Amino acid sequence: MARQQQRLSVLQVAKLTKPGLYGDGGGLTLQITTTGAKSWLFRYMVAGQPFGMGLGPTHTVSLAEARQKALDARKQLIEGINPLAARKQIQIEAALARARMMSFDQCAEAYILAHKAGWNNTKHIGQWTSTLKTYASPVFGHLPVAEVDTGLVVKCLSLIWESKTETASRLRGRIESVLGWATTSG
Repeated sequence: MARQQQRLSVLQVAKLTKPGLYGDGGGLTLQITTTGAKSWLFRYMVAGQPFGMGLGPTHTVSLAEARQKALDARKQLIEGINPLAARKQIQIEAALARARMMSFDQCAEAYILAHKAGWNNTKHIGQWTSTLKTYASPVFGHLPVAEVDTGLVVKCLSLIWESKTETASRLRGRIESVLGWATTSG
């Protein structure tokens, strides 16, 4: 006889209050804690090792959504993919993507911090910080460093190129240094 799927109903999920695990079939389980919190759990085995993957609380994830998530996880298992490991990999990739999205201002700050030990003059550190903050930050400081292109640098420099040529030249070199550092730092 085949295993019974979808043993729980929406009404049962709402009425159940006793702490414990209530199976819906296919690895989907309603978990009720001693505090009364209800959440969905997908339980499965890989190479004889048990795993439990949270699918979300019942107030956010409906029974139908939990069944769909469990079905997706079962499909991953058929393909030889551990759903919990796949979820963790996605989270790691998202964290790496966020780390790569450092703004120009953050990169400039990190560059100055990394190089200020080699600079003898504290006035030099102040000049770096001041020129980048005054001229580059308003134009593209908030943007991810990967988005800063030649057009933005030219826009930044064109504002002062005629009136403050020496400052513009130094600013160009400083922007170039920060962008080079960001490229080599990944």
